[in-house]
Amino acid sequence: MSAPDIAPTVADTAWMSSLGGCFVVFDGPDGSGKSTQFRRFADLARATGIEVVEVREPGGTAIGEKIRAILLDPANAEMTTRSEMLLYMASRAQLYEQRIAPAIASGALVLADRFVSSTLAYQGTAGGIDEEEILAVGKVATGNHWPDLTVVFDVDTDVAMKRLSPLLDRMEQKGVDFHARVRSGYLAQASRWAHRYAVVNASVAPDAVTHGLLGAVAAWTAQRSATRSGAHK
Repeated sequence: MSAPDIAPTVADTAWMSSLGGCFVVFDGPDGSGKSTQFRRFADLARATGIEVVEVREPGGTAIGEKIRAILLDPANAEMTTRSEMLLYMASRAQLYEQRIAPAIASGALVLADRFVSSTLAYQGTAGGIDEEEILAVGKVATGNHWPDLTVVFDVDTDVAMKRLSPLLDRMEQKGVDFHARVRSGYLAQASRWAHRYAVVNASVAPDAVTHGLLGAVAAWTAQRSATRSGAHK
C-alpha cells in the first residue's frame, strides 16, 4: 500500500471480514494494473483478520506453472486458439481442485488473478471461439463451480498498451485490435452476469482505482448480505 490517503483503516474495511469463504477474481485486459490492486486488496483483507489464499492463472500449481511456460512463450507462435483455450482450462482444473476448493472449504477468501472470464475474453470474444463452448469446457474444468464475484479492471486500450512492458509475452504481442476486442469481451460479460461482476475504472491513477475497487466490492458485499437476509425472512 502506498500513500496514507489511500490506505483505509481496518475499521473502514471491516466489511471485508464477511468475505471469508468467498471466491473473488480480479481480471481485465493486459495493462489494466490489476496486479497492483490485487496486492493492495489482499493486504487490506488480511488486516481484518481473515485468511487470504492468492492464486494466479495460468499457474498456481506445479503442473499449472509448466503449462504457463508453454502458453506465454513467444516461441510458440504456431499455437492455435483452441489449443490455447484447452491448455488454460487444464491449468485451471488443476488449480481449482488442488488449491481453490480446499481453501474455500476452510473458510478462506480466495483471490484469483484471472479465471474463466479471461478465457471468455481472450480466446472467446477476441479469439473467435464460441462463448458457449468455452463455458461448457469451463464447467468440466471447475466441476461447475464459478467465482462469487469477478472484478473487471476496465481500461482504455490505448492507455493499456502504453503501460505494457516492451518485453511482451506471447499473449501481450497480439496487437491493438485484439486487445480492443478483449476489452469488449470483458464488458459484455459484466453486462450478461451483472449480479456477480463489478467493473472498476482502471484508466485513472492507482489510488483512485483502489477507491473504486473498495467501493465496488463493498457494494456487492452489502447486496449479497441483503439478499441472504431476505431469503431467511
